[in-house]
Amino acid sequence: MFTSQGPTLRELAVQALSSIEHGYDLLAPKFDHTPFQTPGRFLTVTTDALRPFGPFAAGLDVCCGTGAGVETLLPLCAERVTGVDFSAGMLAAAAQAVPERGGPAVDWVRADARALPFREAFDVAVSFGAFGHFLPAERPALFAGVYRALRPGGLFAFPVGAPQPFGSRWYWAMLGFDGAMRVRNLLWRPSFVMYYRTFPLGGVRADLAAAGFDVRTRPLEEFGRRPDGSPHWRLVVARKPEQDRAG
Repeated sequence: MFTSQGPTLRELAVQALSSIEHGYDLLAPKFDHTPFQTPGRFLTVTTDALRPFGPFAAGLDVCCGTGAGVETLLPLCAERVTGVDFSAGMLAAAAQAVPERGGPAVDWVRADARALPFREAFDVAVSFGAFGHFLPAERPALFAGVYRALRPGGLFAFPVGAPQPFGSRWYWAMLGFDGAMRVRNLLWRPSFVMYYRTFPLGGVRADLAAAGFDVRTRPLEEFGRRPDGSPHWRLVVARKPEQDRAG
């Protein structure tokens, strides 16, 4: 699973026993050599799926990590792309991985995604692989912050996978991982929130709608369909109405 350039078992253990922020500060220099990074295929497919909705002036990558989502937004945005994360280590790694190329301006902001410091500054926001770090009770604050950050008519988009079939290898692997993390957080402080089964599409849609978004999904056909005909992956496209209901 890990290359020779990735973290050692000891480094992973230290990270897992740290807070989320400090853990990612430690992991940042080697993060792109782990299986935790978002596969490039997901990034490319998301860029292609969002292209018909553009062009956009400004884009936001929420929980940007080492900058993969920023790379996804650069071909779609004419003026600037911003990555936001609360790990200083990940932001430093992102700044090295995504150099200025003479296209849209790129900037990096350290902030908690549950309290984003933006208001009507972006036309599109994305996020990849970060939602397991938020408990269900924290989703309303997360989505409300993205809503405020978007201009009227702006989009918030992210891929969501279908639930794993009961009894499948991945079903039990995710169930086991989440169970181990819950035990870890009962026995050890600071807590490290990372769960695979706390972001179901139904609850997510309801929380997005409660934040004010008009929510649609579109199948990502590149990843195929399940035996029942439903897609393995969908792109959630949540639009902030042109007339802000909150204002």
